[in-house]
Amino acid sequence: MTARLQCVEINPPIQPKSSVIWLHGLGADGHDFEGIVPELDLPAALSVRFVFPHAPIRPVTINGGHPMRAWCDIETLDFSRYSDLSRLTEAMGHVETLLQYEIALGIPTRSIVLAGFSQGGAVALLAGLSYTQPLAGILALSTYFPAYQDQSWVPSTANHHTPIFFGHGIRDRVVLPHFGTQSRDALLAKGCAVEWRDYPMDHSVCAEEVADISSFLTRVLSANGAAT
Repeated sequence: MTARLQCVEINPPIQPKSSVIWLHGLGADGHDFEGIVPELDLPAALSVRFVFPHAPIRPVTINGGHPMRAWCDIETLDFSRYSDLSRLTEAMGHVETLLQYEIALGIPTRSIVLAGFSQGGAVALLAGLSYTQPLAGILALSTYFPAYQDQSWVPSTANHHTPIFFGHGIRDRVVLPHFGTQSRDALLAKGCAVEWRDYPMDHSVCAEEVADISSFLTRVLSANGAAT
């Protein structure tokens, strides 16, 4: 099994009942979304543990070949040119190791949300929908679905109908909005349970989106028994 990545971990004051594994975007690190935890103001009864892994450092073509944290190499922001899902094999292995660690802590997969922003969101979508055990939900922010052009790709039976929160800024100039909407439409066509929200923002997260994320996490984790 792939070695577990170093992570920023924020534990609740009591024994955790649920987990959110949150993957950062290209060039960031696990601290990038650390500050969102208090803003989410989740019910204490959910007892949520947050895990923010640091992606490996690797040369990145779009960064002139200079090393930075990335879930995979990226050559262009034209995501329609990426059709080889094997480039995400390493990242998906890291996600599976992260999930297995949470399971070993006693947290059932039905109480785990896989989340990600930008490149991390692309990995979260593909890894979450491919995972063979049911998750509580998938959180995809300012991102796209890597297999949106692959009509032969199908989600796992376990996560075919897992709730997906898909949020995107209408002024995003990094992951252009049409990559988000095309991904949404492709997932809906495959029968996935996508909840789409767009916001008057660029490649970022806004207060309205944070409130929507909080509502989504509260609902999907409560539905799977984390609040009991």
